[in-house]
Amino acid sequence: MRFTTIATALAGLCAVAARDPRQLRGIGNNLVQREQERQARRQAPPVRPRSSNSSSSPAYLTEKTKKFVVNGSAIPDVDFDIGESYAGLIPLAQKAGNQSLYHWFFPSKNELAKDEILIWLNGGPGCSSLEGLLQENGPFIWQYGTHQPQPNPWTWVNLTNVVWVEQPVGTGFSAGTVTAKSEFDVAHQFMAWWQNFVDTYDLHGRKIYITGESYAGMYVPHIAHEMLKANDTKYFNVEGTMIYDPSINSNAVMNSIPAYRMMEDFDLAFNLNETYKQELKKQADTCGYNSFQDEYLTYPPKASPLPSPPQLNGPTSECDVFNHIFDAALLVNPCWDVYQLFTTCPLLWDVLGFPGTLYYVAQGTEVYFDRPEVKAAINAPQIPWAECSGPVYNTSSANSIEADNNLYSGLTVLPYVIENSKRTVIGHGDIDYVLLQNGTLLTIQNMTWNGQQGFQKPITEDFFVPYHDEVQLSTLAAAGNMGKTHTERGLTYVSIKLSGHMVPQYQPSASYRHLEFLLGRIDSLESTAPFTTSNQGLPGQPPFFSDAEQEDRKRKFGTPKMEL
Repeated sequence: MRFTTIATALAGLCAVAARDPRQLRGIGNNLVQREQERQARRQAPPVRPRSSNSSSSPAYLTEKTKKFVVNGSAIPDVDFDIGESYAGLIPLAQKAGNQSLYHWFFPSKNELAKDEILIWLNGGPGCSSLEGLLQENGPFIWQYGTHQPQPNPWTWVNLTNVVWVEQPVGTGFSAGTVTAKSEFDVAHQFMAWWQNFVDTYDLHGRKIYITGESYAGMYVPHIAHEMLKANDTKYFNVEGTMIYDPSINSNAVMNSIPAYRMMEDFDLAFNLNETYKQELKKQADTCGYNSFQDEYLTYPPKASPLPSPPQLNGPTSECDVFNHIFDAALLVNPCWDVYQLFTTCPLLWDVLGFPGTLYYVAQGTEVYFDRPEVKAAINAPQIPWAECSGPVYNTSSANSIEADNNLYSGLTVLPYVIENSKRTVIGHGDIDYVLLQNGTLLTIQNMTWNGQQGFQKPITEDFFVPYHDEVQLSTLAAAGNMGKTHTERGLTYVSIKLSGHMVPQYQPSASYRHLEFLLGRIDSLESTAPFTTSNQGLPGQPPFFSDAEQEDRKRKFGTPKMEL
């Protein structure tokens, strides 16, 4: 049916072109004219944040913190002041030997953030949270394929105080002897470090929000679990957690089982030939993947608990459907990106050297955080830095004990975290093929929390991102109905359209909305209320869309009545 509609539309366009080609050129001319008019309204220079020190003294500058001060006007290649921040190594509080974790802390000017602190963790294991800071939700961003850093109107610092932490030991600048064997070891090491961090910045009693993505689906629930069990609100006052595209179950559930069906759903992004697709379907059927998903991804769950998934301890070569698809997709499209399905060539330059599936440092360039002058500017040690490094576990496999034994957070510690904190959010990008959305949903349907297993109702409510005036062309972000959401018994799930693995990178306005919900600034992800900050924290410019165009968008897209 879908193909029939497309063919009909294409035929109509061809007919128009045959009658009068000027009509199509006229459409183009109208678009150009509108763009020129918009640009004429935007003659101000590119937006740059004002210096944080020009109107007030630094909020967190003390004798204890002065050695961590970062000069916001002296960050290499950044031609604006990034504001007040603090960075450097803090040792673990307990008997830690040479172990320290690197952090970069940005205070917020939001009045509602006075009693809050948010932690951001990237995954890996062994991948640096500085990737999150520079390319996802930090105050300045330098996306792959772009010319220079930009102020980020969607930075989470506009909403609350945020610290990006490179952990466990062995990640990024966080050097030292790697001793952790389990996720509980990692959690306790982080807690020891956290006590020192809280003492350094006098953050005692703050509400703590722990967030992250990917393998942080292991880190975040384990850290939150141990903090909650400590029953110590002076240091470990966990209020909520949020994890994106999380590693919360075995590879069998997160990759193997949903691999074929997702390839089928997003066929155009893979472009595999029909013969090979039939072979892949046969494999997925024979190995029990398709039948398992069809039978057990139901609302409410069909079995209590769900049965053990097929090929739990690793697929045989005949059943390695995920990797068969992965290899074939790269053969067809060598720039295919497992993190965002619809990526095509050319391979874009990335200042962190990791623009997608392939590691790539363009000739004549350097990895940004590996440059000596950058390390000096952010109080980092002069040691080699890579976006992902390791090992970070002292085991023969270099994996945690839990990962080696399929003891993932979704079926161990995460239910406790949901039950004992105010809000837990799980978000998943629709076009992520690293960790697949239906694997996350299968996990939720096998989790028991607050007296019931899984969601009792399907995920059908619309997740809405408010329409907004764009403050600069370099950070345009989506708006409108941007996925589906559902909340039951303290757990909120949200899918994100047009997003790959790193949700704050691909859908910054959506993740900004998620954070507003996590912090309690809005009551629901179904809310159509405006964003809670004006201009997303940057000085205003003439709107990208005129008032008339805004009204036209309301009429065309049926947006709810709201302030724009």
